[in-house]
Amino acid sequence: MTRNHTREDILSEAARLFARAGYKGTSLHDIAVAVGCSKATLLYHFSSKDALLAALVEPAIQELRALDTRLATLDGESARAAAVDGFVDLVLRYRRQVTLVYDSLQATEIPRFAGIDALSERLVRAFAGHSPDPVDDIAARVVLSGICTVVIEHADPDGIDLRDALTTVAERVLRPRTRQES
Repeated sequence: MTRNHTREDILSEAARLFARAGYKGTSLHDIAVAVGCSKATLLYHFSSKDALLAALVEPAIQELRALDTRLATLDGESARAAAVDGFVDLVLRYRRQVTLVYDSLQATEIPRFAGIDALSERLVRAFAGHSPDPVDDIAARVVLSGICTVVIEHADPDGIDLRDALTTVAERVLRPRTRQES
């Protein structure tokens, strides 16, 4: 087995086991057994379980950072629309990683994830259209969590274009309130 092949097998099995048993519920030994390699081989490729998790979610985090960069130049409704479209696309493309992040970021502090909280707060502000209204902030947080939850729990709902449904619901919830609603 080549080194790259072994590395990819480790990543694949770790993702499968983390999804099934959770980050906390999966040991390096479990992953090594599933791959058919020694724990030493696993540690040759990844210095720790945290490093393995970081490698699994890094592509999604890089895309989230790129979305943050795109949103930095936008305000109001254009920020909200771009944030919804970009985030829905991201979570649909990286379903497995979203599940891992939800399960494990609470369980560990990985240096590569430093700054994710600030990134998340900027995403909330974009979802809220940079509104100072606390109700808009709450709506943004509810929608962000809801998008992740739906993608994690409803991978393939029957007869529904999930991307369209998520963006439609987000737009309904996040639409600017009229004076009468305030």
